[in-house]
Formats: sequence, structure tokens, C-alpha cells
Amino acid sequence: MDSIALSVVAPAHNEAENVHDLVEQVGAAAERAGAVLGGGFEFVLVDDGSTDETRAIALEMAKERPWLRVVAMRDTPPGKGNGQSAAFHAGFRAARGAFIGSLDADLQNDPADYVAMAELIVSEQADMVQGDRSKNRRDTAVRRWGSIVGRTFRGMILGDSIRDTGCSLRIMRKEIGVRLPLEFKGVHRFIPALANQMGFKVVEMDVTHRPRVAGETKYGMGITQRAIPGLIDCFAVRWMGKRRRAVVNEETLGAGGAGVERSHEEVA
Repeated sequence: MDSIALSVVAPAHNEAENVHDLVEQVGAAAERAGAVLGGGFEFVLVDDGSTDETRAIALEMAKERPWLRVVAMRDTPPGKGNGQSAAFHAGFRAARGAFIGSLDADLQNDPADYVAMAELIVSEQADMVQGDRSKNRRDTAVRRWGSIVGRTFRGMILGDSIRDTGCSLRIMRKEIGVRLPLEFKGVHRFIPALANQMGFKVVEMDVTHRPRVAGETKYGMGITQRAIPGLIDCFAVRWMGKRRRAVVNEETLGAGGAGVERSHEEVA
């Protein structure tokens, strides 16, 4: 079996109506994207406290798909999940690929975009390709307006030029994924900004955004529910950027030692 080049991670909470098509579409696209990146692929579906058949369907499909893995979040609130940040945190650490792809499980992200993303990350020698749904949003006018307001404040507070930081469709080097402080609620909305803070090269790419055709929004909140926490989170991310310190280091050899010094970077 080829070494795994791409691990696709998707959090899912009560997505039983979408999980079959999601697995099929991710499998077809990730196989091609993995080849572009120089190896095989896997799909890590993170069941975030589902109360429907999401996990059962995924586990049944995994019997005939060795590239499909199911990670289950524990200690979730009754009837709820721990949220996308926590689910991504678990999935990124379970990933075995050199690159990690992320996406939502509701099929609004199109996995077919992974192929062009993989080609772009290679051609640009980038560390992350971030999806941009701005030209193709299939959300309500209220949600689109909220995104514009959020982008404006992110730019003012963080100097963040990424147009659609809330888009979950992206490919990044695994070392980025495991360094993100995703154990904190809401941090998944700042993944590109945090990657920039850490000195990684982030490029953007226009991606498809499809209307939801089955199930209901699980992780979304109203504009007023997101505005104040989002503003507070912006200041928290700015604080992290100012407090962040380089963690690259090397192992030195004592007198009489032999061999080559090795460089290390703390990633967890």
C-alpha cells in the first residue's frame, strides 16, 4: 500500500442523510489528490456526539473501504457534540498523512476541489491552500452579510487578509494541523490566520459552495450569537500571535559524541 500523502478530516454531527454520499465523494476526489501529493489517502470521519445513524453507516461502509476510519468523540454533552474545533483537533491528531484536508460533512463543500488544491499547493510550494467560497456562496443574505462584517473586523484586529477564513475546505501540511490550539472553542474559524502567525505560506483558491440538500445545520449560530464571541476570539487570536515564540530546536552532541545534529520542532 502506498504511503499516505493526504488525510481528509470531516467532523459530523447527525449527518446520517449525507454520510454515504460524503464518503463516496471524498474517496473519489482524495484518491486523485493524494496521487498529486505523492501517495495514497485516507478519510477520517469524526463522529461528534451523533444521536442518529451517522456512526453506524460510516462503520458499515468502512468494512469495504480500508481507507475510511471513524473516530468517535467521547464525553460529549447529551444530544450535542463538542463542536467543530474539538472534532478537528481529534481528527488532525489521528491523521497519518503528510498533508491534511478538512471539510464540512454537510456536502456544501465539494470534495472534487481537492484535486486543484493539491496541484496548487505543489505548484506554489505552499504550506496551506485555503478555500474561498466568496464568489459562490449558497447561504442566505444574512449569513453572507455576517461573513462580510466578520472579515472586516478580522482585518482590522488581526491584519488577516484571507477572504473566507471560515471555509472548512482546505489542504495543509500536517505540522500545521497538530500545532493549532483547537481544544479551544471557535478556533477553527481562525486556522488560516494562525498558520500565517506561525510563518507558514497560505494561498487561497476559489472553491464551489453547494446548497445543503439534506439534514439541518448543526454547528451554525445566528449572527447575534456569533458576533460578540467572534469579536472576543479575534482579540484572543491576536494575543496568541503576540505571545507565540519559535519552538524550532536542535539536539546537540556532547564531547565524544558522534553523528549528525538533528533539528526538532515541537508540534503538539
